[in-house]
Amino acid sequence: MAARPTTSPVPRRATRDGPFHKDRDPPSPRPSPSRRRPACSLPDVCPKEPTGEGRSLRQGPSVVSEHDRWTVYSSKVNLPAALNDPRLAKRESDFFTKTWGLDFVETDALPSFCLPNVTPEDFSAYLQESVQRERIHERCKALCPIKDDLVDSISSISTTQEKSRAELDQVPKIFLKPDFALEEPSTFNAVLPWSHFNSSGGRSSRDMASSKLLQEKLSHYLDIVEVSIARQISLRSEAFFHAMSSQHELQDRLKETQEAVAVLRRRTATIDRVMCQGPLAALRAALTRSNCVKLHNKLKLMAAVHQTQPTVQLLLSTSEFVGALELIATTKEVLQQELQGIHSFRHLGSQLCELEKLIDKMMVEDFSMYARSELNRSLRDDTQLLEKERLQSLVFGLLRQRRLDFLDIYSTEMMAAAKAIVSQCVAERLLTIDDIDTEVVTKLAEQMRLMTFPQWFELLKDVFECFLLFLQRMKATLGVIRLVVLEVLESNQKTLLAGESHLEERQLNAAPNSCGDVAELAYLTHDGPFISDALHGAQQARASTADAESTSQEQNFMPGDMMPSDLQLDRVLNNIRELLHTASDISHDRCVKLLTARAKDGSLERISSAEFVSLSVAVEDFAKETEAVCGRRSVSLRGALQSQADRFVHRFHEERKTKLSLLLDNERWKQAEVPAEFQELVDSMADGTIALTVRKVAGPDDRKPSDFLLVKGHKYAVVGTVLLLIRIFLEYCQCVNDIPAIATDMLTRLADLLKHFNSRSCQLVLGAGALQVVGLKTITTKNLALASRCLQLVMVYIPVIRGHFESKLQPKHFSVLRHFDHITKDYNDHVSEIWAKLVAIMDGVFEKALTKYEVKAPMPSSCFRNVCRQMLKMHEAINDLLPADQTQMLFSRINSSLKMNLKRQLGRLGVVNDGGPQHGLVVVDVAFYTENVQALKNLETLDLNMAEIWEQKR
Repeated sequence: MAARPTTSPVPRRATRDGPFHKDRDPPSPRPSPSRRRPACSLPDVCPKEPTGEGRSLRQGPSVVSEHDRWTVYSSKVNLPAALNDPRLAKRESDFFTKTWGLDFVETDALPSFCLPNVTPEDFSAYLQESVQRERIHERCKALCPIKDDLVDSISSISTTQEKSRAELDQVPKIFLKPDFALEEPSTFNAVLPWSHFNSSGGRSSRDMASSKLLQEKLSHYLDIVEVSIARQISLRSEAFFHAMSSQHELQDRLKETQEAVAVLRRRTATIDRVMCQGPLAALRAALTRSNCVKLHNKLKLMAAVHQTQPTVQLLLSTSEFVGALELIATTKEVLQQELQGIHSFRHLGSQLCELEKLIDKMMVEDFSMYARSELNRSLRDDTQLLEKERLQSLVFGLLRQRRLDFLDIYSTEMMAAAKAIVSQCVAERLLTIDDIDTEVVTKLAEQMRLMTFPQWFELLKDVFECFLLFLQRMKATLGVIRLVVLEVLESNQKTLLAGESHLEERQLNAAPNSCGDVAELAYLTHDGPFISDALHGAQQARASTADAESTSQEQNFMPGDMMPSDLQLDRVLNNIRELLHTASDISHDRCVKLLTARAKDGSLERISSAEFVSLSVAVEDFAKETEAVCGRRSVSLRGALQSQADRFVHRFHEERKTKLSLLLDNERWKQAEVPAEFQELVDSMADGTIALTVRKVAGPDDRKPSDFLLVKGHKYAVVGTVLLLIRIFLEYCQCVNDIPAIATDMLTRLADLLKHFNSRSCQLVLGAGALQVVGLKTITTKNLALASRCLQLVMVYIPVIRGHFESKLQPKHFSVLRHFDHITKDYNDHVSEIWAKLVAIMDGVFEKALTKYEVKAPMPSSCFRNVCRQMLKMHEAINDLLPADQTQMLFSRINSSLKMNLKRQLGRLGVVNDGGPQHGLVVVDVAFYTENVQALKNLETLDLNMAEIWEQKR
């Protein structure tokens, strides 16, 4: 198979480090100007320079290493062997690729990034333009016949190929296999079939004929193969001679390159001897001096490190924990950074670590002892914090070691000290009481229950005072700790900012010529063959040095290596606040145990209201003071007081409800005199303030009782029970003032008390229960009017009571205020029923009198005289009790009742307003009635409208 002249079998590198590939159409190389040949050199044998330039080797030699001179005897493969390689199933034109092995594969050229991707659409315009010409060409092609010589040449080539292929087909395929080897028994038996020969010792003529036939057959196969080889050699002769001429040209160029390299090496050796050795010696001397200085500094640093342990022992003897820890940390840092690998200091690091652990334990024990002594010393001796500097040093050291659990140690000591406070106060109080034998009664709870309430109350106040002093001392201690933590936090932030600014300053002030200096030094001291490698190494070294310096500066200015992080310090500050809150809760819990121990036998339920109020005031004051000190509203003591307050409220309410029931059962519903103290009590509530006044001892200058209670300019005629009721609900309000925690419960009980007064008074007056209970003969209109006025007085104070309780309740409990709305409605309904009862009484009188009414002389009639007398009695009964507007309203309703009954009677009598004699007589009676009614006090302006008694004419 003939080789194509346009194909280059010699591979070239696509990139500097990429894989080999073969160029499809390389440009033909130009020969050296000193030696030109007329023959055209083959690019597959003598490829061009990788740079693609045709300059002479002497003008631009490459720096390469020397090799042995190549001769023609260095060739390992001859041309016939390459063409007759039995391992290849198919003949290949690029046989020079055997240099790279059988696995060499031609690679496709990579697409260029500078050229666009060509698609069939890009040729659409061209195809549209050439379609007409293509049709004309096809038409002409069809008209012109193919020449005979072209047909003959094509047929000759095809005939030759078919003949050659037919001849090769005669050769058995076993000879053409790549793995053909006669050493294999199976291959040998297939090529030489011994079965055709006689296996006996003698040779027959038949065997000789078979052997001769086999020899002729193999000779025939050999002739066929040699003919084919000769034909292939004849076809490739031109390419073979072309390759041989290219080999001569390649040898000439290699010789020129070798001479150029030798000249360059001689020049480089001269430059090294003249210009480099002297400066390099000076640089080595400078480096030697620098190393000596560094060695001297290292020795001085080693001497300083050697004195670390004695110095640490000296600092520990004076309790300078922070200084000792700083010295240890500095020494460890020096050992890791400056003196790493020093054999004499190989154990110093572990010794410093053990010493640091020892200091850590010493600080924890010292802090525990300080907390115990500070919390357990007498609370009344000195309120100032002792050994403040020692505490600050300990806290700094513990923070330095990141022992953030030191607050747990303080919390444990605080709990133990709080337990001891109660026991100490009880023991001190028992020393002043002779009635209790501490040898017989040993338990604290039993000893407290044997005390009287005043003694126990004094003990409780002592405990409150001690716990307040205890919390104040704790607050002072924790305040010092908090200041230390804040100082460390501020120092961390300042150090971090300083480190960042220092790094920025170093980057800005970096010398611009350092790059050139480093490059020059690298060029002078580099031992390799290429200067570019030296410059590249210098840049990498400079970048590594800059990174190392940046890391070193960050390590020097980062506070996180020594002190806790900002997040951890914030957590410590939060734990300090929580610890103070916990101390407040524990103080309240210890006081709760003191309270429950006293209340175990029910003794607190038997105390008086004044004593319970004093207890509540003391507890509330203590809770407020602890809240002011600790900033925490503890609820345990208030909760314990609330449970006692529930029992107290129940007893308080039952006592007053029973007292009110007794007063109502003994009330005769007559107008009572109002003592001056009640009037003063009412006057004190004029501005909405509710407070019980202290009763004064009666004196000669005191005011006398009055008939009415004056409230906001209005007179109220009341019974004695209502006066006491006012004082009772003021006691409820005052109790809420003293004990705000029971406001909700007390409001419910007060509402129940007001409902009880309303229902019981209704039973006694409207229901006439007073006839059996008190023994009244009858319920008069005066009794009804007085009851109505008493209810109205209570309703005046319901809004005042509501506003007072609303100021004491929490917003979530405002819903209980609806009880007052229900009570107001019930009281209004009760008053309306009383007025209806009064109208009903007069309605009965009118109905009884007017049924006997006759229209005849003399006038005014006896019936109307009787009606006027009854109206006068009603007016005398209620006029002094009710205000003028209510009197007019009531008589207006009574007048309407009279008109209704009179109209009904006139209808029965058939009297109409026709101006007749009977009409005139009725007018006289009505005029008499009107004159008598309007003559009554406060009824002068009452509009009777008596014209409504007549039937309207249809």
